[in-house]
Amino acid sequence: MASSPFHGIFSSFGSPEWDQRAAPTGTAVKLTAEEPASPRPTGIGQIAVDIYEQDSYYIIRAPLAGVKLSDLDIEVDEKVLTIRGKRSVPDVIPHDQYYLQECFWGEFSRSVTLPCTIDPKRVKATFNRDCILKVLVPKEEKVKVVRISEGG
Repeated sequence: MASSPFHGIFSSFGSPEWDQRAAPTGTAVKLTAEEPASPRPTGIGQIAVDIYEQDSYYIIRAPLAGVKLSDLDIEVDEKVLTIRGKRSVPDVIPHDQYYLQECFWGEFSRSVTLPCTIDPKRVKATFNRDCILKVLVPKEEKVKVVRISEGG
């Protein structure tokens, strides 16, 4: 029988090393010298979004804690809406002082394709004090059928 390319991929789960790394949320795990806090980010990061429908809108919602309104842009191109921005590091901590580093700092970009053509003039966006970006994209209006009456 041929070996699966995924054979052994989960074999470390349950091992003592895995159990030591699986600390409960909110606790720090001291990393060894051979184990950096995180890979140094390269390129552009990506943010999480929720997209849902409400009445005659598609709504895109993105939590953007630590992002300033002046560092946000929204671009529209046909069916694609792109959110770009930058999350600045509040203070510089030397890399070797981190126990755990999961937060992304730097430029980010997220593009979503919607099922309709987007009219940029009709898109509305708000950014509240809880740092939640909410973008309202109107759905395309349905073509109305007009009956032609016979007459003179």
